[in-house]
Amino acid sequence: MKLNKRKCKECGEVFQKLRPLQSVCGYECSILKAKKDTKKKQDKRLKEINKDVRELKEKLKTTSDYLKELQVVFNQWIRLRDKDLPCISCQKPLGGNEQAGHYMSVGSSPELRFNEFNNNGQCIKCNMYLHGNLIHYRVNLIKKIGLEEVENLERYHEPKHYNKAELIGLKVRYKQRIKDMKL
Repeated sequence: MKLNKRKCKECGEVFQKLRPLQSVCGYECSILKAKKDTKKKQDKRLKEINKDVRELKEKLKTTSDYLKELQVVFNQWIRLRDKDLPCISCQKPLGGNEQAGHYMSVGSSPELRFNEFNNNGQCIKCNMYLHGNLIHYRVNLIKKIGLEEVENLERYHEPKHYNKAELIGLKVRYKQRIKDMKL
């Protein structure tokens, strides 16, 4: 008669197999293996649930949600683009506490929200406490992009209404630009 000796899947000791599906040497190893198997199943199920939740959240997003996400990515790109430049308004070094300041505010000109000329690196003081410090912003913006482009920003623009696909496309574009700049 051939002896069925196996290595225990839990502790690694060699044992005599007594049953056809036996993979562990004894009771203690059997309990440990069952706990690990249960944990693996729970982890797998939790991953599936989390994936389903992410998919549902993505389906429930509104255009406004996509707009907010794009604004975060766009502002990050502006800060990265202008990190070595001084504040557009006061010309002081930004030193790591820069913000993406709009020349024409989002409230008055939402169609210029993602215009790269309309957004520049600005210190917190000028952007938040001096409400953009717009007189100096304009003077320095003219030096940066020229009078013609500044006047183009100041003229009337048709309202822009983004759909979800456009917002997702812009977000992907600016994420890629961020990735390219970090390389």
